Amino acid sequence: MALLPILHFPDPRLHTKAAPVAEVDDRIRTLIRDMAETMYEAPGIGLAATQVDVHERVVVIDVSEDHSDLLALINPEILERSGEQIGEEGCLSVPGIYDKVKRAERVRVRALDQNGERFELEAEGLLAVCIQHELDHLDGKVFVEYLSLLKQGRIKNKLIKRARITA
Repeated sequence: MALLPILHFPDPRLHTKAAPVAEVDDRIRTLIRDMAETMYEAPGIGLAATQVDVHERVVVIDVSEDHSDLLALINPEILERSGEQIGEEGCLSVPGIYDKVKRAERVRVRALDQNGERFELEAEGLLAVCIQHELDHLDGKVFVEYLSLLKQGRIKNKLIKRARITA
């Protein structure tokens, strides 16, 4: 397994729309393992392939406290959304930045698992938020884009300045 470099906002590659996975094979399973290791190390609760500069529709999520419930979603699609919740979100691609985002409270998702088997999942609360957040990445959208243009500009400038200092 390998740790993968995570792209940071405002990197334009984060706006690339991910392509569907044509075949769930050993390459995709290795990607899932590497993404999971990267997510846990970061630490985070979700990671989309787009964030590690792989533009295929693959997501890993684990909202458990002890990293015991890894969920891999390949070619995920949200079938239903219901309710509404507003919660504070952060992102491994936007380190140190947190803000409130409005999301559906519950979602029903269809995806493929690591074996290429189709399944459906109903999620609510934190898991539902995480699924929506990660699927946004696959569509080329970062959570800060839900914020006002003023906030987006401040975040962009802060991260660019931070990158210059650490470079």
